[in-house]
Amino acid sequence: MVALASTTIAILIAVAVSAAWIVYAVFNWAAGRNEIGSEIELAANRKPYFDDEELEGSRLERMQFLGVIMLATITIGLPVYWLFEPARQSGAEEGYQNRFASWGGQLFAPTSEGGFNCAGCHGGMNGTGGAAPYTVTDSKTGEVKAVSWKAPALNTVFYRFSEDEIRFILEYGRPFSPMSPWGVKGGGPMNEQQINNLIAYMKSIQIPRENCIDPEADARACEGGHLPVAEQDKIQAAAEQLVEDGTYDSVGEALFNLDLGSGAFSCARCHTPGWSWGEPGQTGAGAFGWNLTGGATNSHFATEQEMIDFIKAGSVYGAKYGVQGQGSGRMPGFGSLLTDAQIREVVNYVRSEL
Repeated sequence: MVALASTTIAILIAVAVSAAWIVYAVFNWAAGRNEIGSEIELAANRKPYFDDEELEGSRLERMQFLGVIMLATITIGLPVYWLFEPARQSGAEEGYQNRFASWGGQLFAPTSEGGFNCAGCHGGMNGTGGAAPYTVTDSKTGEVKAVSWKAPALNTVFYRFSEDEIRFILEYGRPFSPMSPWGVKGGGPMNEQQINNLIAYMKSIQIPRENCIDPEADARACEGGHLPVAEQDKIQAAAEQLVEDGTYDSVGEALFNLDLGSGAFSCARCHTPGWSWGEPGQTGAGAFGWNLTGGATNSHFATEQEMIDFIKAGSVYGAKYGVQGQGSGRMPGFGSLLTDAQIREVVNYVRSEL
């Protein structure tokens, strides 16, 4: 607010100075018209000027007073400007981000509104998760059929991926899914600035985090922040209800397969073939992610805690994990979405039942 106020004051001062110059120019021009044809008689260097008494008296005092006023203005103005400069810079940065987000929203919008229809697949302008038309081919029969692919929610995407990982997905897409490349680098239509604008918009629709370490940080992506407790409780209640209904045998199994309408939290999205279009095969048999069945995770992660830490952080591109594993950046982190107890339930299920 302070930055906006100082900007407004600066604009008003600029307008006032500009108006003064215009008035001066008009009066100067009007006074100069009388000199036409008599420049010699009226030329400034030919007219008598003030005598020494006036030059060294009242006029000199007026000029000195004017100089003091201007010096005082500079002496006070510069420190005041310096004090407001950080706020002006942050205000300008926020203004740029808001404009980028606004432009990104135009790209995110449905095709009918001139956008690239991100909203059409991902659940509207709030990115709450939706469905996308797609065709899949049966690997055994070769049959091609149309399916409705569960598109993930984007209002929690910064909980799961870093900005660099999101940029990579936007630019190069997700092979073997409806998510096509959108960046010029991957063969899509959007240049780098448009990708930046789209990312800015997705930041603006994130569910605000709770319990951030730095209270001044952006709650959409602050360190230590997590999904609001009410949302975590909603996930827990849904999992417990599925167990109570007999759909699953344990909370860990329910959390592994959970679909809250968008599949944003589901392990099965990547680790169970066919889950994304509502025809799941063997649980944990592998799809985008690797096969978790047959005790694969027990041999890949020496301890339960090591696996928990990996699931909380996700895979970091190029970083080592587990036994001779190297991160590709495709495995999202769930430490900000699920509670430690919920992640432990999932790990217990995977290590003991798959």
